Amino acid sequence: MRKNQNLITPRNYRPLLGVTETEHAIKALKDFVELNLATELNLSRVTAPLFVKGGTGVNDDLNGIEKPVAFPIKDLAGVRAEIVQSLAKWKRMMLGELGTEAGYGIYTDMNALRPDETLDNTHSIYVDQWDWERVITPSERNVEFLKKVVRKLYTILKRTEHFVFERYPAIRPELPEEITFIHTEELRARYPKLTPKQREHRLLRECGAAFIIGIGGDVGDGTIHDGRAPDYDDWSTRTPGGRRGINGDIFVWNPVLEMAFELSSMGIRVDKKALLRQLRIRGCLARKELLWHQKLLNDEMPLSIGGGIGQSRLCMYFLRKAHVGEIQTSLWPDAMVAACRKHRIPLL
Repeated sequence: MRKNQNLITPRNYRPLLGVTETEHAIKALKDFVELNLATELNLSRVTAPLFVKGGTGVNDDLNGIEKPVAFPIKDLAGVRAEIVQSLAKWKRMMLGELGTEAGYGIYTDMNALRPDETLDNTHSIYVDQWDWERVITPSERNVEFLKKVVRKLYTILKRTEHFVFERYPAIRPELPEEITFIHTEELRARYPKLTPKQREHRLLRECGAAFIIGIGGDVGDGTIHDGRAPDYDDWSTRTPGGRRGINGDIFVWNPVLEMAFELSSMGIRVDKKALLRQLRIRGCLARKELLWHQKLLNDEMPLSIGGGIGQSRLCMYFLRKAHVGEIQTSLWPDAMVAACRKHRIPLL
């Protein structure tokens, strides 16, 4: 394995599928996952926006430093639209408008732009994912229910692995039978001298698949494992054992890149108390006056759990690709394009 700046080039890499065969596989794989996601979690498909009105709090702020692509609208004086960065908050607003009952939810194909991304094997300006959201009851706002939903999603991943293997026998199953659950505090305690990314790498190399709980919250030493916006996932509610957070990320071990590989970010969403608490922690309490936040504080949106599953990421993993550019078309630095060509990584 070689790394040139942001690019990893696996030694002797050769794609297991040609470009045309890959395109066919992407379509079949996406159709399979979408059907299973809807069935497993009781979700109905809805149409998603490509852009939302700026200044409403509806767009995803991600880590709070990424700038959305924005533009004025000729026929709407004074209105500035923003290309979505994800639909984390929009989906919950839709659940309220649709009057969705507990136990049911929605999913959609999300297409987003994140121009502040650092481009590498797994990160692109263009983001495509299944965004999903499901209504829950107050009694389901706990870690055990979170784990139950994660296991359902992991079942889909296992099912997908065998779906691919039946069609392309050269792509052999790699996922373990069970997914490992670990809290960010446990992970820090286990590998105290490693960085968060190094901890993920070490853990996934050992277990193959894991759900890391509490992303965005304090890991016990004043630091966080990774960034998370304060107004959708609940990373601050106290749970049994004295830990905090009812959210997390699904990771698998990527055998091509030999690294921990995130497939999904998800969690139980903030209630009113958690929203105000997390806005205070992040020093952005003024956001509570925005449209979206007012809807939540005025009980116009239900309690929910939700997340995003990267479509290109998932295809990249199951089709054993070395670069996300083998799955989607995007823009890459000239040096990266040249290096990929040299190492037989065919970017679309």
